Amino acid sequence: MNVNRKYVAKMGLQQFGQTFNPDNVTMYEYKDGTIPEKYNELILKDVMNGSRIMQLAKYEEMDGKEKDFEYFAKGPGAYWVGEGEKIRTSKAQWMHAKMVAKKLAVIVPCSREFLNYKMSDFFEKMKTKIAEAFYKKFDEAAILNIENPFPQSVDEAAIAAGNLISGGITYDNILAMEDALTDEDYDANAFISTKRNRSTLRNVHKIENGVVIESLYDRGANTIDGQPVADLKGLKKGNLYAGDFDYMYYGIPFGMSYKIDESAQLSTLTNEDGTPVNLFEQELAALRVTMDVAFMIVKDEAFVKLEAGASQLGTLTVASAAGTATGDTKITITEPKGGGNSYKYKVSDEAVPVTYGQSVRNWTAWDGASDITAATGMIITVVECDAEYHAVKAGSKAVTAKASE
Repeated sequence: MNVNRKYVAKMGLQQFGQTFNPDNVTMYEYKDGTIPEKYNELILKDVMNGSRIMQLAKYEEMDGKEKDFEYFAKGPGAYWVGEGEKIRTSKAQWMHAKMVAKKLAVIVPCSREFLNYKMSDFFEKMKTKIAEAFYKKFDEAAILNIENPFPQSVDEAAIAAGNLISGGITYDNILAMEDALTDEDYDANAFISTKRNRSTLRNVHKIENGVVIESLYDRGANTIDGQPVADLKGLKKGNLYAGDFDYMYYGIPFGMSYKIDESAQLSTLTNEDGTPVNLFEQELAALRVTMDVAFMIVKDEAFVKLEAGASQLGTLTVASAAGTATGDTKITITEPKGGGNSYKYKVSDEAVPVTYGQSVRNWTAWDGASDITAATGMIITVVECDAEYHAVKAGSKAVTAKASE
């Protein structure tokens, strides 16, 4: 997951000779042009370090908007050879692909006072905002298919290949993701997740006879089954991608250009009252930066998606019988409990209504086996919840408790 330094060095050679010193001019004097070499490289480093796609995919050098290139699809074979037999030969299989760059632009509003800054100071202050805007937009398109100008995305590739698994994050479902790839002779060499999945992942275990046999998630290393996890903020909780990222490519053919405006009305940015930001009226300036970036996936089958569980509350079939001690009831649940999930309950005069995703953190915990103290005729509501205590299933039953002897 390192910055492609070969690319950064290459970009330095592509910049035209500087006719001015950015330390000696203000932004008022140069309101448009190419970002100075030093800050172009710094912004690109931040983009590459922040982008999940650029961390995982293969970098392909580009000298223009389009590039035809070959990628390795299949290696030469080896054969058993008898004494004196002719050795057979085979060829490595290479496939052709064309990658096309698309223009990506960001607009960053700033105070007009910023225009009095020296160019070097201005881009030093703005580089983090520029880079973050670029890599977020690029990752949303290339991974989640949001406003995507490219012919593919990770999400589209997995669905097109039929590699879609539903039911949420469980031990069995993660293995099913890996199996979907290995069955087609690909290797899951990374996962794309979100930090919001970590509490669920920590509870993804293989359990036998109440004992944890295997855990797939390593919290310290942030790996799933030994493979690195790239966390994406915009990913929906409960969703997960895996892939053989050797079949994903990106390229950056040109440096970044910028333009500053003080009079436009920004249709995509609004004030707190919902009105568009008007730079002239509000004494603001806006920096527009553009870069070209290319992306492509050469094998849809190399990617798989795990979807979050159902958005509707599941049903628990609850039974109540007299417990061992007086005043106790023995509760049993027909349906098996999901991996990493737990039980919570409430006893009341009537069934407690429950909705999917409702927090039951403050309900009473139940291990699924022990007797519960409750009076006959009361209603017990049992909830199966995920690792963050959000309800996924629920059921209620009138209590039958052991009477006094």
